[in-house]
Amino acid sequence: MATQHAASASSAHSHDEKERISSPTSIAPPPTAPILEVTNADYALAVSEQKLNPYSWSSIRLFAVLAVAFMGSMSNGFDGQVMGAVNGMQQYLDYFGISGTDAGGGVGTVTALIFGIYYIGQIAGMAVAGPLADRLGRRGGMFVGAVIIIVGAIVVTLAKNTGYLLGGRFVLGFGVSITTTACPAYVVEMSPPQWRGRLTGLYNSSYYVGSILCTGVAIGTEQLSGTTSWRAPLAIQLVPAGILIIFSLWLPESPRWLLATGKPEQARAVLAKYHGEGDPNAPLVQLQWREFEEAIKVDASDKRWYDYSELVNTADARYRTFMMLLMAFFGQWSGNGLGYFLTVLFKNSGVESQRARLVLNFINTIVSAIGAFIGTALTDKVGRRRMWFWGTLASATMLAIATACTAEFGETGSSKSGSNSAIAFIFLFGFCYSLTYTPLQALYPSEVLHYNTRAKGMACYSLAVSCASFVNTYAGPIALERIQWKYYIVYVVWDIFECAMIWFFAVETMGRTLEELAEIFSDPHPVRASLRTRKVAVVEKETGDKHIIEVAQA
Repeated sequence: MATQHAASASSAHSHDEKERISSPTSIAPPPTAPILEVTNADYALAVSEQKLNPYSWSSIRLFAVLAVAFMGSMSNGFDGQVMGAVNGMQQYLDYFGISGTDAGGGVGTVTALIFGIYYIGQIAGMAVAGPLADRLGRRGGMFVGAVIIIVGAIVVTLAKNTGYLLGGRFVLGFGVSITTTACPAYVVEMSPPQWRGRLTGLYNSSYYVGSILCTGVAIGTEQLSGTTSWRAPLAIQLVPAGILIIFSLWLPESPRWLLATGKPEQARAVLAKYHGEGDPNAPLVQLQWREFEEAIKVDASDKRWYDYSELVNTADARYRTFMMLLMAFFGQWSGNGLGYFLTVLFKNSGVESQRARLVLNFINTIVSAIGAFIGTALTDKVGRRRMWFWGTLASATMLAIATACTAEFGETGSSKSGSNSAIAFIFLFGFCYSLTYTPLQALYPSEVLHYNTRAKGMACYSLAVSCASFVNTYAGPIALERIQWKYYIVYVVWDIFECAMIWFFAVETMGRTLEELAEIFSDPHPVRASLRTRKVAVVEKETGDKHIIEVAQA
């Protein structure tokens, strides 16, 4: 009964707030009023009234909380690069009897299986990832996934034959599927709307923190003659998963999950603490709370572990799911699949020394990380759609030039400057790809999915990513063995196709709360609706309150 009373009181307060944030009018604004071009008037008003201070104690606590969730992305980054580095070590190839000495790293069917089984594990994990994050909460999903990752990392590190590697990497993939469902959903739901792009982009950019550590350690251990040379880099995967296990259950739960599970008082308290400097009546808190109550259902499909129907049962839902799947497949098929086999690419470019290839792999990771962090800083300024289109086009251009240089100068004894040009454009491709896709891969699918389908939708996203990545990692070593650099051309052509699809179908999500995105997807023309802006003036009344006046278009 107390819960119902609290919910009713908050609804009444929200109604008063909605009245105060009045609809735009066509009255001429005062000449001194600032004119803004916005996508949503209520959101613009709330942001103008409440400026978040990134140095406040409330914001610092929020950043610390989200840093724990970032460990989910870091765990994925460890695997994404450590196997690429280890695969280029002769000690590893000799121990497991894997072919690839002449290619600059493991290639062929055995390598394809070792890399691909990780994504089979992710595909299997998808069946439980969404229901776990809905049933146990985002924190519970993080914890369970991290425990499974620890088990897989131990098995891989202590591997005595390829059977251990295959089993351990399957378990790793299963655990990562759960954490990469729960962690980004948590980050996007805990982030204030005006910081959502940067914070969620920073989550995915943490991938490169793990990557840099792994590739750096691989350079240090590469000269060791025993199995420590490759076991040590593999063992580092235990670190981020361990941090998740220790701290995840101490985090505040997502306010959206709390409200959806019948805990409105706790939900409002978390929202006020992290988005309102402790004030439950702060404009951003009021705006989001009103939208929570309107959008989040207590009897939706997220309460039924088996029910995925809300992903496809309306035109709105189907378009959201289409956007999610577009990012899943494009994020994996834009050329980044070659990253697992960079040592082979460097061998194709004329680099003969194992150590030189590992050093170049490390440098490429740093260059890509710089691109990722720059992209993260731009997501809330440039917009998601624009960054996605132009970044994909730039990636295609860089990869096309790298392909041409490798074809011309990749043979041993060819022009040193030509070979260096091929390597430089491989680096530039990594920079462009990371600037574009690293921030967007966690942010965009989490944004476009409705709350009631977010956990299961992100599990489906992980499934799609895993399927696409399996194609990359299974086909990649076989294609590189048989057609070498010509394999790059497949990605160049596909990237051009991606650009066309993004131009015609991708919606812009910047400048709205998560709940306000419903007006885009319910429109008959979602792309046009997402790009539509209005000119408004924010006018302060004598009482100190502010309201919006729409400026007539010329």
